[in-house]
Amino acid sequence: MFKEVMEKIEQLYLDGVVPGVSYAIITDGKVTEKTIGYSQLYPTKEKLIPGMLYDMASLTKVVGTTTIILKLIQMKKISLDDAITKYIPDFSDERVTIRHLLTHTSAISGYIENRNQLSAGELLVKLHQLKVQDWFGKKVVYTDTGLIFLGEIIESIYNDSVQNVIKKEVLDPLGLKNSTFSPNPKETVPTELQEDGMPLRGIVHDPKAQILKEHCGSAGLFMNLGDLVRFSELMLGNISEEKVILQNTIKSLNKDFAPEADLKRSLGWDLKTSKNKHLCIYHTGFTGTFILIDRFCGNAMVVLTNRIHPTSDNKEFLERRDEIVRLFLEHN
Repeated sequence: MFKEVMEKIEQLYLDGVVPGVSYAIITDGKVTEKTIGYSQLYPTKEKLIPGMLYDMASLTKVVGTTTIILKLIQMKKISLDDAITKYIPDFSDERVTIRHLLTHTSAISGYIENRNQLSAGELLVKLHQLKVQDWFGKKVVYTDTGLIFLGEIIESIYNDSVQNVIKKEVLDPLGLKNSTFSPNPKETVPTELQEDGMPLRGIVHDPKAQILKEHCGSAGLFMNLGDLVRFSELMLGNISEEKVILQNTIKSLNKDFAPEADLKRSLGWDLKTSKNKHLCIYHTGFTGTFILIDRFCGNAMVVLTNRIHPTSDNKEFLERRDEIVRLFLEHN
C-alpha cells in the first residue's frame, strides 16, 4: 500500500539528499521499519546503525511539551484560553492565551540582538519583552517562542525543569527508555559541521536550546526510531497509557483549534488533509525529522534523517519531504 512512499523515502539517501535515513510505516497495527545509509559523511564516513539517536529538534514540541500541556488541560490545572500572563507575569500583553501559543497565532515576534551570546536568564528576559504584532490571532507564523513560554508554564506548575517533567510524565511512563535530553554522543547521529570541521554530536543543534538547556520546551530531545514509533502508536490509539495522556484528548486533536477559522492548526500540531478529506496531525523538525499520524485510517509515517549534515543549506530535502507527505496522504 505504501510501497511508493517507502521508495521515495529511501531515494533521499540513494540520491545523496541525506547521508542516511531511518523510517517506519505503521498500518493496520503492523510496523515496517528500515535503516539505510550513513550516520555521517565528514570527516569520515560512518554507517548508520539501527537504534541510533537523532536530534528531534522541534519534534520535542509535540512529543514532550505539547503532551504535558494537553495533560494539564485535561486535568483542569490550566485552561486553553488562560492568558499566559497568569503564569508569566513579566510578559506584557494580556491578550495572548495558551491557545495562541499552541496554534502559533500569538504573533509574538521581534529581533533579539546578540541572541546566541546571552545567558539563559538574559534570553528569557528578552523573549518576555517581545511584542505582539498586528497579525495576532489571524495567521499562523511558526516560532519557537510559544513553546518556550509553554515550557515556562509547565515549570511554574510542576516546580521542576520542563525537560525533567517531560522525562517523568512522558518518556518514563511510556517506556521510551532510549529517549533522553543528555545522550551519549557515541550513540547519536551527528548534525551540522562546526567551524573546526567536526560535526555537532550529542549536543542539541538549536541555539536557543543550547542556551536554555533543561529549561527549553522547544527542542533538545534525542530519540531513536523505535521510541518514536511507540509514541506514534500511542497517538494512533494502538496502545493506551493514561498516565501520559487520555485517548479522548488525542482524538480531539484532529480539528482546527486556531482562533480564526481554517488556519489548519491543531493544538501543538500542524494539520494535513487526506485524499478522503479527513484531517491528520503532522510535525517536522529542522534537523530532518518528521511524523504524520492518520488516526482515522490507523496509519502513521515516521522519518528520521540528519538532513543538516554536512550543512543546513539543504532545500532539496524540504521539497522532497513535501512530496513524500503528499504521497502518504493520497493513500488515506
